[in-house]
Amino acid sequence: MSNENTGYEISRREAMQWVLAAVAAASLPATAMSATSQPSGKPYGKDPNLTKFYRPGAFWPLTFTLAERKTATTLADVILPKDEYGPAAHEVGVTAMIDEWISAPYPQQQADRTPILEGLAWIEAESTKRFDQSFSQIEDEQRKAICDDICFQGTAKPELKKAADFFSKFRSLAASAYYGTPAGWQAIGYVGNIPLARFDGPPAAVLEKLGVTQTVKTEEA
Repeated sequence: MSNENTGYEISRREAMQWVLAAVAAASLPATAMSATSQPSGKPYGKDPNLTKFYRPGAFWPLTFTLAERKTATTLADVILPKDEYGPAAHEVGVTAMIDEWISAPYPQQQADRTPILEGLAWIEAESTKRFDQSFSQIEDEQRKAICDDICFQGTAKPELKKAADFFSKFRSLAASAYYGTPAGWQAIGYVGNIPLARFDGPPAAVLEKLGVTQTVKTEEA
């Protein structure tokens, strides 16, 4: 990814803001689970053994056809290409995560299923219409030309609003998948919950900007 950030390419550094927002949202009080939050259809079994490694499709049948998977992989790599900060989306399993998401038997995931499938079909149809080739076969600049037209819901033409809604949803799912991996954490400098030999509190520049006083005792204090 170049330093010039477009509407569809996600800045690795900017993504940290998304991570922080997710952390803040997770701290909100939880509401009681309603009947609509339960899986639809037949039960899919017991809770998973979290010490075991599971492959995509281990819990429920996956949705993407081979053609849809190819289109989704290509689009994910347009949004999150390989650059100096990290690998491309396909290298960390972003497509598999999106496939798992829309295949899960929960209302929110099932609500995303149709928009994602219809959006991928639109991408293919638009690529064929403009360039007489599938989305995975056209040149990078041609892919970006399609994405440029749908990357912002507010500026998309009326006839492209539905495609822009799809793109926004797909981009969010792709980013969530990417930045939930170790490679994604490294790309934005997130180190996680690791032990520190010492902690001297926030940097002085941060304290000054916030107008607060250091309260953590350092080893020198």
